Amino acid sequence: MTEEILLNGCLNNDPMAQKELYQKYSSRMLSVCYRFAHNREDAEDMMQEGFIKVFSQIHSFRGHGVFEGWVRRIMVHTCINHLKRNKKFNESVDIIHANGVQVREESVHSIVQAKQVIECIRMLPIGYRTVLNLYALEGYSHKEIATVLDIEESTSRSQYTRARQMLEEILVRKKILQKPQDKVSLLAAFGR
Repeated sequence: MTEEILLNGCLNNDPMAQKELYQKYSSRMLSVCYRFAHNREDAEDMMQEGFIKVFSQIHSFRGHGVFEGWVRRIMVHTCINHLKRNKKFNESVDIIHANGVQVREESVHSIVQAKQVIECIRMLPIGYRTVLNLYALEGYSHKEIATVLDIEESTSRSQYTRARQMLEEILVRKKILQKPQDKVSLLAAFGR
């Protein structure tokens, strides 16, 4: 089924099209949700809530940009709303589903796997982790982050800077980051 047929089916509330769309994107969206969640159950809840929004708002997708990007944005906003609503900012997390982070292959030495980096990101306080995820991995601007999180733009910038510094310290402490070029490579991997 082509994406156009799939979208038309979902617009007409066709359960088969909805199921196929879910199957096509669920594993990638679970990875997105997991980066914000405290555990697998929270990530699954966020993803389910996100897909409900996708199906109820699919009529608003205008075909500008990639559909997966539109779905991903809904998932990210759902995660943020879930965190705000449940005020879960201090719990620890596990890393079972850290596969979904895209790290540019040419920029990080082979010893630094995506799971190791995500494990270290997940050690950050929730505020730092959220800003780092939104800015470095999701591509939000500090202005957009400020709006979404109801914080000042300067707060977003400072939290991102502190998150990067803390992440570097964690990576050095875990002996994942050892050489000066590793630091440059790590920062390049996040694109910012």
